[in-house]
Amino acid sequence: MTGRHGAEDLFDSILFADERFRGEGYQEGFEKGTHQGLQNGRRHGASHGAKLSSEVSFYYGFAVSWKCFLGGQSDDRSRKRLRALEALLNLIQKSPLDDPQSMKLQENTEKLRAKFRQVCSMLSVPTDFKDYLKTAEGTSF
Repeated sequence: MTGRHGAEDLFDSILFADERFRGEGYQEGFEKGTHQGLQNGRRHGASHGAKLSSEVSFYYGFAVSWKCFLGGQSDDRSRKRLRALEALLNLIQKSPLDDPQSMKLQENTEKLRAKFRQVCSMLSVPTDFKDYLKTAEGTSF
């Protein structure tokens, strides 16, 4: 009787091997996929975070430079430009750039870009941030 019971166990192990291997393969693939997804997500987030940081840093430097340039002028047009530059600087300082999970990050970034375009229009300078990056790429220090 024990021989027959052993044969049934052997038969069951062969019969259920496909199911067991499929489950193990799924689990192994899920773990590898999760790990790879986290790595890709980190890389993607770091890349886009660096681009956003570069953009906001440019806006800050742009605003500070123009503020210094216009600081000595006292006509109405210059005062309006200075107020717009101050508003841009205030938006930059209030932006939640330290928290990438912030729900207002996208909204604040759009406000920054809009304010930058407004300031550029008032100063009669091009508004495309990418144009400034292209000219800076050829510069070596």
